[in-house]
Amino acid sequence: MQLLKSTAKVGAATITSRVLGFIRDMVLARYFGATGETDAFFLAFKIPNFMRRLFAEGSFSLAFVPVLSEVRAAGDPRALKDLVDHVAGTLMGILLAITAIGILAAPVVLAIFAPGWAIEGREEFGLSAEMLRITFPYILLISLTALAGGILNTFGRFLIPALTPVLLNLSLIAAAVLLSTRIEVPVKALAWGVLLAGIVQLAVQVPALMRLGLMPRPRWGWRHSGVRKILRLMIPTLIGSSVAQVNLLLDTVIATFLVSGSVSWLYYSDRLLEFPLGVFGVALSTVILPNLSLKFARQNPHGFSATLDWALRLALIITLPAALGLAVLASPILVTLFQYDAFQMSDVDMSALSLSAYAAGLPAFIAVKVLAPGFYARQDTKTPVKIAVIAMVSNMVLNLIFVLSLLAIGFRGPHMGLALASSAAAYINAGLLYRMLRRHGVYQPEAGWGRVLLAVGAGCVGMVAFLGWQTDAPAHWAQWGASSRTAHLAFLIAVGAAVYAVAMVAGGLRLRHLEKGAS
Repeated sequence: MQLLKSTAKVGAATITSRVLGFIRDMVLARYFGATGETDAFFLAFKIPNFMRRLFAEGSFSLAFVPVLSEVRAAGDPRALKDLVDHVAGTLMGILLAITAIGILAAPVVLAIFAPGWAIEGREEFGLSAEMLRITFPYILLISLTALAGGILNTFGRFLIPALTPVLLNLSLIAAAVLLSTRIEVPVKALAWGVLLAGIVQLAVQVPALMRLGLMPRPRWGWRHSGVRKILRLMIPTLIGSSVAQVNLLLDTVIATFLVSGSVSWLYYSDRLLEFPLGVFGVALSTVILPNLSLKFARQNPHGFSATLDWALRLALIITLPAALGLAVLASPILVTLFQYDAFQMSDVDMSALSLSAYAAGLPAFIAVKVLAPGFYARQDTKTPVKIAVIAMVSNMVLNLIFVLSLLAIGFRGPHMGLALASSAAAYINAGLLYRMLRRHGVYQPEAGWGRVLLAVGAGCVGMVAFLGWQTDAPAHWAQWGASSRTAHLAFLIAVGAAVYAVAMVAGGLRLRHLEKGAS
């Protein structure tokens, strides 16, 4: 049950962050709407945020935690501290160089990620480049924060790293409310908010590291054996662990060729997808990676497989109803959270299209976060890379097919094709990861999957029937005040969840079916 408790703890902390994230986005929507200026900020933030997920939460964490767990299992505190010091020094040196290049060459970097703006010479390009120079140091600060979080997670200290994103949300809210009205270009306040958040997020990790006696004293360690091992593992995981993020970024690149507002519509729908993905997917991945790494180091293949099985069952039970709920309630959620002042009903309609398409891929996005650690914990980075390349190429092809097809038929929201392609690519990625784990004999499903599938199916049918019966048209929701919208949405979510739970229990699912492997 320890894994279940740790997952619940990280999930609760992440819920706090995600709720604040929604408040943040409500503030941004109210103050700035979905315009060319907001497109410019979202891209200036998306680039360092993309690199954060690619390097910090992606390749670095997935390479660092297994190696750190291996050194910890050997029981030599000096070797452990030596590894931490050299990794910190090397990471800092590399990222300082990357940050300097990013600041100096901001227009060049932006042209890679927003070719549509560069080619057309749109005003968004210059504004976004200015803000990128402010936000780019975030990659340095948040990567060092990820280093600290990886150390804490390895020692079972999950709460502080999980709460750290709260500070980003608070910083952006403060920037919008307190600073935006005081500067010439209000949206630039958000860029300064990102930079401040990076500084604070790193600072709060320091006391916890000091209590563990693992506060890094950075030392350059390019030739250090542990650093070299991490770097070798990072190179392939750079692609393998973050294919979903690459796919989402490709959506943004193509969106710069579409009408103004497309980047913002994708942003708001992606933010809603990130709630279940972050609350559960990231929490589950964070908890099982050190556990799987330790079981691999102790040569416990049965325990390794049982942990994967437990994680997959829990993922199915939570993500399938979450995906269906997001799709059915897409417009009501967007109206309730964002449709005020500068954010128009037309923005709700456009964002709802991409949200429904992203929701279709939610089970696959989370399955990847469960299955990929099954390779990384065993220090097998080649297999997921090969699979990730296949998924990425599939996403590129599907992007063109879906968007061009929607444009050809005159569909009002061609950006929806980008979300559909990302979801389809996620299923390809998850399916191939699962297939290879089975083929290599790493994962063997435990008994009882039939009962779980039947119960989840019954629960989803009941929940969707209730939500479809009770949900009013978006235009009707827009006539209510904020409190009425919030109360009605909360009612639908609460009762829908209750219907789902009761139907699952009626279908035969019990808590004991989730206990095996949760240790």
